[in-house]
Amino acid sequence: MKMRQSLAEWEQAFVREVTLDRHRRDSLRRTTEKRAFKRDLARRHKRGSMRFALLVLALMFTAVVVTVVMFRTLYLLLG
Repeated sequence: MKMRQSLAEWEQAFVREVTLDRHRRDSLRRTTEKRAFKRDLARRHKRGSMRFALLVLALMFTAVVVTVVMFRTLYLLLG
């Protein structure tokens, strides 16, 4: 009887340990997914900011070039 009880206790402990391990793995997986999502979000934000800055610079450069060309053409036409 003592041997059966001991075996049953071992089985219960094993089932408890397996359940705890499963929960631990799920928790680690969720944590890893959250961290990866945050990194991806930060990377996307950084790329978006850089693209926006390049767009603003391109628009400013275009405005300067158009203004210079316009005034030179005006000078040639009126001069």
